[in-house]
Amino acid sequence: MRDLQGTHPDRSRRLRPVSGVDADRRRESFRPRAVLLRAAVERPRDRGARSAPRRRHPDPAPALPHRVDVAIVKVKLPANERLQFLAGQYIDLLLKDGHRRSFSLATPPHADELLELHIRHITGGFFTDPLFTTYKGREILRFEGPLGTFYLREDSDKPIIFVAGGTGFAPIKAIIEHALYHKLPRPMVLYWGARAKADLYQPDVAAEWQRANPEHFTFIPVLSEPAPSDQWSGRKGFVHQAVLDDFDDLSGYQVYACGGPAMIDIARRDFTTRKRLPSDEFFADSFTYAAEAEARK
Repeated sequence: MRDLQGTHPDRSRRLRPVSGVDADRRRESFRPRAVLLRAAVERPRDRGARSAPRRRHPDPAPALPHRVDVAIVKVKLPANERLQFLAGQYIDLLLKDGHRRSFSLATPPHADELLELHIRHITGGFFTDPLFTTYKGREILRFEGPLGTFYLREDSDKPIIFVAGGTGFAPIKAIIEHALYHKLPRPMVLYWGARAKADLYQPDVAAEWQRANPEHFTFIPVLSEPAPSDQWSGRKGFVHQAVLDDFDDLSGYQVYACGGPAMIDIARRDFTTRKRLPSDEFFADSFTYAAEAEARK
């Protein structure tokens, strides 16, 4: 299940009712709809031929292999339809027999012609196994959305720290691209944690943000268990610890974190108790994996 843990008192504000045509459009956006699922499944180990991508909510959480299979999935809406959403929100794919799988939108609202999902392959997964093994790339599925309260609070001018674990990069990607597109003048730093180098499945994307916006954006990848073949000279350890090492005082910052529950919980605890981050300036999207037995009921 997805556990949205944004602690801002206004976290429901984005979903407040509006009047007139906007209200009708927003109600329409939550109706289940059929979509064309176009999947380009790429694996980190094949990166010599093509690059790889990603992950999100479903199925059992086994001990992760040293290389994580991730797919970049493109979702095409029916002709002349657009989904109104906020950067950082997610959708629920509606599967057979009533199953649902939640995936963050990695797409910013201004680039919504194809919605992008980052999906990690979980061996035995009710949805991810077929996605990686039998899907042909033009499947028809239904989804509900947008959902969730993980989004950028644009009424603040505080600098932002993003903390992503694995495919928790997806909604943060959408938020960063939204902020850069609208030229928000807030300093941003992204800490992206993964196990090994291959698990940073879109490093060039984040590196390009930094190259194009050197005054406003910094990218810091962090590996917890780099392989010898990685020849890694960058930051090592847990991603939240890198933030603790770099900042003495977080009282003037906002933090947006997405990843597994353990990372979210310890980051919230340590940032607020050790670095004076206000508790209402920590926004988080925590994902877990549905048990395989439950997934197949």
